[in-house]
Amino acid sequence: MINHYRLQWIEEWCAENGWTDLFMSGRNEFWAFPPHAVMPLPIPKQVLQLIKQQKGMSLDEQRLGLVSVAVTAVAAALTYWMQSPMPLVSAFMFCAIVVTQLEMDD
Repeated sequence: MINHYRLQWIEEWCAENGWTDLFMSGRNEFWAFPPHAVMPLPIPKQVLQLIKQQKGMSLDEQRLGLVSVAVTAVAAALTYWMQSPMPLVSAFMFCAIVVTQLEMDD
């Protein structure tokens, strides 16, 4: 599992909107105290989606994308050198797994 959000992005939103004491209860689950509240609430999904649209890919997602491009380039070279499609098939499987990791659960 990868982080789809940077903690800094969520902290900035909390500071702008008066939410305090941000913490993560699980991967990509952020909780904080809303203004004048005595009980923490999860950061709304709409807010997380808006932050994601504004900020783009997290560092984990960028690294995974770069690794998948590198794996594909190496597989293409190996396919040419070995004259076998198996390295490209392996790269395709790897990239399929990467794409499933990049998809966000709603």
